[in-house]
Amino acid sequence: MAATYRQLERIVKGFANHRRLQILDLLKREPELSVEDISQRLKIGYENASDHVRKLAIAGLVFKRNQGSAVRHKLTPRAESILVFCKRLQ
Repeated sequence: MAATYRQLERIVKGFANHRRLQILDLLKREPELSVEDISQRLKIGYENASDHVRKLAIAGLVFKRNQGSAVRHKLTPRAESILVFCKRLQ
């Protein structure tokens, strides 16, 4: 049971940041974006965007797909559920 709580903690920490929530919302509207696309659309630094996307991927909220030299990102089903949950909280 403790392992389940640790897994849940990793997921919650993965989206417990306003910028990461913005990234999830952006990827819901525009899937298959690169980190560069994300940083430009949200007007944040590339390194900052990259770090947030990495944390989302570790939490299992973002899929990564290589396309040539670019890496494309889209939401996992879990991330879709989290966005629905967060909208209910508003």
